[in-house]
Parts: sequence; structure tokens; C-alpha cells
Amino acid sequence: MLAIPYQPKNNRYESGMTYNRAGKSGILLPEISLGLWHNFGSVDCFQESINKIHYAFDKGITHFDLANNYGPIYGSAEETFGKIIDQSLRPYRDELFISTKAGYDMWPGPYGNWGSRKYLISSLNQSLHRMKLDYVDLFYSHRYDPNTPLEETMQALVDIVHQGKALYVGISNYPAKVAIEAYKYLEERDVPCLLHQGKYNLFQRIPEEDDLLKETANAGVGYIAFSPLAQGLLTDRYINGIPSDSRIARGGHLKKEQLTTHKLEVIKKLNHLAKKRNQTLAEMAIAWLLNKEEVTSVIIGASSTQQIQDNINALHNTSFSTDELTELDLLTKNIEK
Repeated sequence: MLAIPYQPKNNRYESGMTYNRAGKSGILLPEISLGLWHNFGSVDCFQESINKIHYAFDKGITHFDLANNYGPIYGSAEETFGKIIDQSLRPYRDELFISTKAGYDMWPGPYGNWGSRKYLISSLNQSLHRMKLDYVDLFYSHRYDPNTPLEETMQALVDIVHQGKALYVGISNYPAKVAIEAYKYLEERDVPCLLHQGKYNLFQRIPEEDDLLKETANAGVGYIAFSPLAQGLLTDRYINGIPSDSRIARGGHLKKEQLTTHKLEVIKKLNHLAKKRNQTLAEMAIAWLLNKEEVTSVIIGASSTQQIQDNINALHNTSFSTDELTELDLLTKNIEK
């Protein structure tokens, strides 16, 4: 018996997802985007990856965010996504907004890292092959390279658009002063920066403290936030201890030392405030970001379809009173210092 081909839900754009304009562009992005940093690599269940991608699309999530070295192993998240494109999503390619990046370690030797023209263009060629695509909608320089002239990195992005390999370009993890120079270079060459992607959450306030959000908005560039839940700290997951299957217990990027006694007390107070708003802590953390007019979209990670739905639930209440915002600032603004 032949399997029935995937049919996305007819009401996917009426299911509650809302869309924001990215800067001064013509692009609308879903307020919730799905990132494939974790849980979509070669070590993960392929059927679960398919289920999550399909579920997200059925809920109106059109933006899928990748990078060359997402996995593990490096490149395997893009390979997973490419298989899903081939198996079920290719008929809907024009409804999808797909991004990838290059800038961190990818292959051995002097040309597999940072921001040279050779690395960026070679990496994108490889990414397109892995994802079985002719182009991506957005290609990012994943981090600022202090040892490569900014002009070389930005010109590579300009040329990538001219070559038809990306429709838009962006930067990620750039310091504010360099970002302003990058915006100017790209604008002057008629390939404006679409998005600046950066880490931003209740605990990580650098984008607002160094005026990056303000400068990005002034330049007509959208801001898209990753790590909205501080890798799980901004949830109720650690309130009663460290679960054996948690990121801290598994020894991943989140370290036990990051969950200090003081931070745990703050998390408990945040959880109490979220309950008063009839939200989970995770929902409130995402809603707080979406309450910022400079934030175009929030990139979530997901180990299950339920997690995707839990994060989408944040859209039900993204308004905050002045008192609530003041209390959140008092609790979290200097916690990482």
C-alpha cells in the first residue's frame, strides 16, 4: 500500500500565526520561526524531524533557520532538511522562507571558518547541495571576523545575491558598531541587509544595552532573536532540580555552573509572575520578546511537536502592563553580569 503524500492543512494561514514585516523589506515572517540547531541532525530520529517540520508548517510557520554546521554531525541538519524537501515540501517551496549561515567551524584547514569570501561562497554551495535547493531565501554571515576586511565579507554577500544563490542576506552575532558599517556597505550596493540575528532573551540583554536594537531599526533592518528560552533556563524545567535528560545533565552547551543559586531564585519568581499571567514561563519569555517592536521573529528549537505548540501558545498573550515590564527588568536586567 502506497503512503499518502503529505498534504498541508488548508487552514495553515488561519491557525493563529501572525506575521511581521522584516525591517523596510517586502518580507513578512512568522512571529515564531523554527530553528534546526538541535534535534534535526544525523543522531536524531528522521521521522520525528519530518513530524516537527510538517507540524510547524501546518501551524503557519513558514521560516526554517539552518546553518552549515548544525547537526550533529556538521551539515547533517541541512541534509535532513533536504530529504524532507525532496520527500514532501518541494511542491510548497515558494511558501517557505529558508535561511542558512556560514561563519563558524565547518571543515579543516584555513578556509573552513570565519568570514573570507572563499569560505562563505564555498560553504553556501555545499549547503545548497545538502538541502537540494537552487537558492536560499536568506544567507547570513554567521559571525564577525575581525581578521578579514569587513568589505570582503560584505562583498561576498552582495555577489551571492547577484549570483542568484540567495534572495536576501543578513548578519548574525555582529557587534553593534560593526553591524552599522555592514548595513551601510550593503545598502550602498543595493543589497540591503534583511535581518540581524542575535541572542536575545530576558537574561541576555546585550542587544538593547549596546543600542543594537535601536540602530538596527533605524537602518530599516529586522531583528530576529535566537535562544529565547536561554537554552531551557527560562522554563520550569529546572525549578525542582536538574532532570536526567536535560541539556545540563547531558553536558551540552548549557553548563551546570550557569544555573547559579541566585539565578534559580529568579527563575522561580519569573515562574510565579508567568502563572499570574496565565502563562507558562516559556510562553511569557517568548511573549516578552514579541512585545518588543524591534523584534521581527523569535527562533525556537523543538524536540517534539508538543514543544512547538507550547511555544506557539505564547502568541495568545504578548501584552504586558508597565508594572509587569518593570518587575521583569528588576529581576533579570543584570543577571548575566
